[in-house]
Amino acid sequence: MIKFTSSEVRDLLIAFFVISLCFALANGGRDTNVVLTILPIIMVGVGAGFILHELGHKIVSMKYGYWAEFKLWPQGLIFALITSFFGFVFAAPGAVYTYANFMTDEINGKISIAGPIVNIILALIFLAISISIYPSALTSQNAALIFNICAVGYSVNSFLAVFNLLPIGNLDGSKVLNWNFGIWVVTIAIAGVLTYASMTIGVENIVRMIIGM
Repeated sequence: MIKFTSSEVRDLLIAFFVISLCFALANGGRDTNVVLTILPIIMVGVGAGFILHELGHKIVSMKYGYWAEFKLWPQGLIFALITSFFGFVFAAPGAVYTYANFMTDEINGKISIAGPIVNIILALIFLAISISIYPSALTSQNAALIFNICAVGYSVNSFLAVFNLLPIGNLDGSKVLNWNFGIWVVTIAIAGVLTYASMTIGVENIVRMIIGM
């Protein structure tokens, strides 16, 4: 059974809202109306991506018998807000801390890769929903809204995966790389392709190419 402390729930909610706002600012610029319009859509994609990413770490940690808890990093949130005004988000709002007297590189790597794998799976799920609903989105406002939510979900989750897999500092990528170079290469390559396609081709064009429209 997964247990949460009250402070952990508070930190997760704060991080979830601030990171959602950062992505809204990065995409909406300084237009308040645009930011407020897209914020609920981004919260769905970011909410699923961020919360489930952290839960991935926590679940695997607890599977190995460790206590794990998410803790907020205020400096990371402030930096994320600052970078969002320049059109990108350096997302480091906090992390799941695993408490253990000793941990092998293999276990540490498996705990670390759980989060990015969750993001990759979510990106593919959002893409699959986008593909299935796109024809209806051309004629239905409700379907179009769902498509937009899924498009954002795909873009955000693929970005979160590749970002967290960077072998920099205390990011997940460093720990995965220390554990298994081959697994790190394959995982970051998949996340990189998904992110590159999102940024260069665009989700709608990806969907149209897949379904032949």
